[in-house]
Amino acid sequence: MNAPFPILSPAPQAQRDDHVTPSIIRFENVGKAYAARRGSPEVAALKGVDLDVPEGAILGVIGRSGAGKSTLIRLVNGLERATSGRIVVDGTDITALSEPGLRAARRSIGMIFQHFNLLARRTAFENVALPLEIAGVSAREIKARVEPLLDLVGLADKRDRYPAELSGGQKQRVGIARALATRPRVLLSDEATSALDPETTNQILTLLRKVNADLKLTVLLITHEMSVIKAVADRVAVLDEGRIVEEGPTYDLFARPQHPTTRSFISAVAGSDLPPYVAARLSKTPVPGGETLVRITFTGGHATDPVLSRLSRLLGVDVNIIQAQVDEIAGRPFGVIVVGIPNDPATVAAILSAVETLHLSAEVLGHV
Repeated sequence: MNAPFPILSPAPQAQRDDHVTPSIIRFENVGKAYAARRGSPEVAALKGVDLDVPEGAILGVIGRSGAGKSTLIRLVNGLERATSGRIVVDGTDITALSEPGLRAARRSIGMIFQHFNLLARRTAFENVALPLEIAGVSAREIKARVEPLLDLVGLADKRDRYPAELSGGQKQRVGIARALATRPRVLLSDEATSALDPETTNQILTLLRKVNADLKLTVLLITHEMSVIKAVADRVAVLDEGRIVEEGPTYDLFARPQHPTTRSFISAVAGSDLPPYVAARLSKTPVPGGETLVRITFTGGHATDPVLSRLSRLLGVDVNIIQAQVDEIAGRPFGVIVVGIPNDPATVAAILSAVETLHLSAEVLGHV
């Protein structure tokens, strides 16, 4: 399929947003609390969430278990109801819709699930066709839509297979095709790759990128894996204990994480963790005759510059490489290197100043 297919007839809208905005999904001071057992207080899953999802972007929401990720994404299509605030999707205030209105609005909001949610007694073709049958689409139109979708997700030859005959990755591809059947403006991904092996995960993420690019589809995905964010997301929001603690372009958050939760996620994939034998010796105060450890972050066009050799020549300082990694984040080069330099305040200050002149960032981690 070479071109985006047209949208279904617009769903009934209970309340149009009057503000012109590039965001197709907007959370405005959204809270969600669950009733607890008798005698216990309510459990607040989300607390005052403000979040904008730009049209056409892939925005990833990452957080630990219990952070409120699943609640957040289920609020978008009304599977959960917000306790406070409002959620605007493509100009429609989802929080103001009745149940019939929600059912209609969901035609423009596709969703893929962690465990696929396919019907065992329906073939791949029939699973993809299901939402169209429910919407009353004719058999001829269903065939015209479903076959190109199966081709898009690489399953044209599996149209008559049942879920039990498909691999995990193939089941998820069926789930993606089904989510696209009603020609949505927004695609929600609820931990869609966490049940898959790494190779299959990469294939599914590549497919999501293709869907985003070819169909101009906005994707909101939740995950607990920073590697997923790194591979596919344009922007990332970090959710911690029901609050958005940091949000921005993926590359910027990797390069300059501000919140401890963000740093902990990034360290798992960006080579930011020190080797255990070094971390065990790390001290906040200088060690006589020891070294100061400095983390240098290489970004953008400077990610592959020979910085260490320049520093050595410029300052006449021996630099000990403790750890190094060069990667790609959101399609741009990104490097992290931890070096040990002589434990001298003047030398450390000179190194930090020199790094800054090279338009890179540096951080003193401690002393060994």
